[in-house]
Amino acid sequence: MAGHVLFIQGAGRGAYDEDKRLAESLRRSLGSRFEVRYPAMPDEDDAPYEQWRRQIEQELADAAGPVAIVGHSVGASVLMKWLSERDDEKAIAGAFLVACPFWGGEGWRYEGYEELALPPGFAARLPAGTPVYLYHCRDDATVPFDHLTLNARALPQATVRAFDEGGHQFGEDLSVVARDIESLPSDQWSRV
Repeated sequence: MAGHVLFIQGAGRGAYDEDKRLAESLRRSLGSRFEVRYPAMPDEDDAPYEQWRRQIEQELADAAGPVAIVGHSVGASVLMKWLSERDDEKAIAGAFLVACPFWGGEGWRYEGYEELALPPGFAARLPAGTPVYLYHCRDDATVPFDHLTLNARALPQATVRAFDEGGHQFGEDLSVVARDIESLPSDQWSRV
């Protein structure tokens, strides 16, 4: 097995079941060389950051070696916040953020948005050498496409992938994410 992948779902009623098709697409595309973990996140309707953070840390503690982290929608936001705050030494092979909302500024400002808003300069706090990828579809009717530009501006080191079609659920096909995970240099998987 080449590596471990942790996929974090989006938020909202039924999100785990809906995003299960994305996790399965990732599993199929990566094949048996990767273990893809897809835990049900607590209280998916509200997505409380602290509970989700604890769940992510628990999942990562159970994985041997570096882990590629993949988040969809609010799950991607939670992963970014966690990456910018974490103080553990778990090696992250790469961060893959699919349809990631941008909180605050010119992005979303719903009640309580501050819980997921990233502090200025957060990109400098990300683990050195960890590749970051952003994916978004122009026809996403849930998270506006301009959030990709806002995230890319905040993460100048990120590789940005924009698609004309696929909607918020990427047509239930994350094969492009799988290809990027597979393309990570082998030293990303051997860091301790």
